Amino acid sequence: MAKKFVSTILTVFSAGVLCAQTGQPYIHDPSTLAECDGKYYTFGTGSGGLISEDGGWTWKGGAERPGGGAAPDVVKIKDRYLVAYSATGGGLGGGHYGRILTMWNKTLDPKSPDFKYSKPIEVAMSDGMEDCDAIDAGLLYIPEQNRLWVSYGTYFGNIRMVELDPKTGKRLEGYEPIDIAIDCEATDLLYRDGWFYLLGTHGTCCDGVNSTYNIVVGRSKDVKGPYLDNVNRDMKQGGGKMVVATGDRAVGAGHFGRFVVDEGVEVMSCHWEADFNQGGRSVLAILPLTWKNGWPKAGEKIKPGVYEIQSERRGYALEIATDFVRIPQERQMWWKLDPNQKVDTLKFQQLSDVEKNWKKGDIEVRLSDFMFRPNQNWKIEAVTDKGGYLGNPYFKITIEGTDRALTAAENFEVKATEKYSGLDTQLWRIEQTIDGNYRIMPKRLAGENSDNTKFVLYSIGDSTPILKEWDYNTDNSKWNIVKHYK
Repeated sequence: MAKKFVSTILTVFSAGVLCAQTGQPYIHDPSTLAECDGKYYTFGTGSGGLISEDGGWTWKGGAERPGGGAAPDVVKIKDRYLVAYSATGGGLGGGHYGRILTMWNKTLDPKSPDFKYSKPIEVAMSDGMEDCDAIDAGLLYIPEQNRLWVSYGTYFGNIRMVELDPKTGKRLEGYEPIDIAIDCEATDLLYRDGWFYLLGTHGTCCDGVNSTYNIVVGRSKDVKGPYLDNVNRDMKQGGGKMVVATGDRAVGAGHFGRFVVDEGVEVMSCHWEADFNQGGRSVLAILPLTWKNGWPKAGEKIKPGVYEIQSERRGYALEIATDFVRIPQERQMWWKLDPNQKVDTLKFQQLSDVEKNWKKGDIEVRLSDFMFRPNQNWKIEAVTDKGGYLGNPYFKITIEGTDRALTAAENFEVKATEKYSGLDTQLWRIEQTIDGNYRIMPKRLAGENSDNTKFVLYSIGDSTPILKEWDYNTDNSKWNIVKHYK
């Protein structure tokens, strides 16, 4: 986070409906998300941070981190947590003398008897005169290689990277920092499929609704670079492919962090410099993270509305199993049509045309051709008082115009119950996968006492949906949420 104010006009990218979290998600320069004993944590500039105790939807203050300073990051290494932060720098103390420090803790829970930070260790510094600014630490740990790096820097000079010892958190002996980028700050490194990715925050910060912060990326086969973007521009020459810039009534995406929820399901964290819906405050954002052609991109959160729920397996639509009712239409043989005759707009079939013939009680759910029929129109609504998961609250899914609710039934079946009553079996998490489609998971299975984290809506056959364990490697587990305009 450097105090850089310019009037440059930047191209921005809207990544769909990207909403801030609920509660009191006020933070600047958030770290990567970390999970500890069922709670989620993120740290920001200053001495504290945020905690979520309901799965990652509602956030409040309470995370603790000594040392003050700016723009920390955190990573779990085996059974400990390593926190990196910067002391001054970034122009915050009136200059660019800064230090990157690391410290350990067994837990992130301030209430735990094991909560105690180790003495901070300096791993990098800037003297205020050199072409670098030691601030905005970003950590990368690769468990398979047992290697650890930290990147740091701002617009005041180069972005640098240095390797650390994953046992001690100290800089590896004999390892000097190297320059890997310019024209960005608040960097983060990640590793995926043999590629190292450098995420940097570009644009201006700390100017509220006028901030132009946006997140860009380059990649390299070598952690030392060069980090090139999608058109082979080197990030040492100002390159970078856009990941996200603006959201739904929010501007200034900065300080990227990646969190892998499950195979094929990832989220990214950042802050919005200003959320128009929350007085222009800087807030935490958690967005789906998708990958296209080997490049990360902020995904799209579900916006409440009426949708077709379409199986990726075949393209059939989820529907309640009611009799097919034909739509009356005066038809003419195509070879006898008068091209000059006035044509009328036909209406879709209405709920009132067919609902009286639907049976009482629970109705089976199946898959079939989408025909704009009332039994295929699913209304997705946020349920904001039942907790949630990383990035969203739970949703209820009902047939539009009715109270018939999609429900996890016994024997891993799925039904539409006649009434929505707020049961956990009627609450659903809808998460965008890295491919851009969605997985749909009930909060709880029938007869179970704990929340479900494995079983999802699954196409066991072209026309048969059930609940089965999530498998990213099959399209049977994946769905498209399709908006049709009436």
